[in-house]
Amino acid sequence: MPETKPQHKIAVAILNWNGAALLRRFLPSVIEHSQAVAQVYVIDNASSDESLEVLKNEFPQVELIVLPENYGYAGGYNKGLNYIKENYVVLLNSDVEVTANWLPPMLSQFESNPKLAALQPKIKDLNNRDLFEYAGAAGGHIDVLGYPFCRGRLFDTLEEDKGQYDSYEKVFWASGACLMVDINKFRKAGGLNESLFAHMEEIDLCWRMQLHGFEIGCEPASTVYHLGGGTLNKLSSKKTYLNFRNSLIIMFLNLPSGEAFAKIMARLVLDGIAGIKFIFEGKFVHTLAILKAHFHFYVRFNDMMRQKVGKPVKPLNKLEGVYRGSVVKGYYLSKKKKYSEL
Repeated sequence: MPETKPQHKIAVAILNWNGAALLRRFLPSVIEHSQAVAQVYVIDNASSDESLEVLKNEFPQVELIVLPENYGYAGGYNKGLNYIKENYVVLLNSDVEVTANWLPPMLSQFESNPKLAALQPKIKDLNNRDLFEYAGAAGGHIDVLGYPFCRGRLFDTLEEDKGQYDSYEKVFWASGACLMVDINKFRKAGGLNESLFAHMEEIDLCWRMQLHGFEIGCEPASTVYHLGGGTLNKLSSKKTYLNFRNSLIIMFLNLPSGEAFAKIMARLVLDGIAGIKFIFEGKFVHTLAILKAHFHFYVRFNDMMRQKVGKPVKPLNKLEGVYRGSVVKGYYLSKKKKYSEL
């Protein structure tokens, strides 16, 4: 049989793992505000709850892609996207509420900018709709030591949205909570790094996209609302482990070797200070999570060296969306709590 062409240019792909309750809560808004211009897919990471029954019985208009095991965020999307034929794909968390007309502004950006590889909308807090949301806000940036932050969010401080970031901007990374990609550029950059499993994989992807000469952006004419913590709560020690481990890995993989060594040494010291801070706060499991993250980084050194061979790399300060100073120093010592104060 000849391969059929997709009806739409856009696919909205939701990765699900045991999220039946989230599907019931959030899928209706996605379908209502997307189906006129996009095909909605759910990629299921071998759920053991009632997710498949919910999708088949309550949302028959959604295309279902069932994977044989839980491959995590990165592996789940890499494998699921092989079954999607649309030109542009929105990787959408299952705990995101979308709004009317959220897709056309992002599609317009892609069609007018041939260098654009990844894009996010403005992401706001579902539970406090006046605030930006932690996982992306109005576009992701990074400092010279590899600490990520956002327009609208520095560490745990969220800004109120007063329209101060309503212009399109080139950024360093776009949020994996709602990440629209050009599928051809996504594949040229190598897709998501499955060794990361979950957390910070979108930063790694966007970093590699920039290394390939592509652009990353935020289009605030589109707005979505994110619940956050749908899979791992922000206070989870597993999330601490993944974030600290993966941050070291992506720095090692994407920086020139000399620069990577110097900056990782500095990060290890700062990670140690963070571990001591957790002890004083009584959060011992998070200190252990940091130690485990460092140990895993050392154990995987040879594997990372093999991944690094042949990768295009350039100094961090030549990429878009890089803050030339230290966001840690600015936030904790200089008490700068807003992106505009940096």
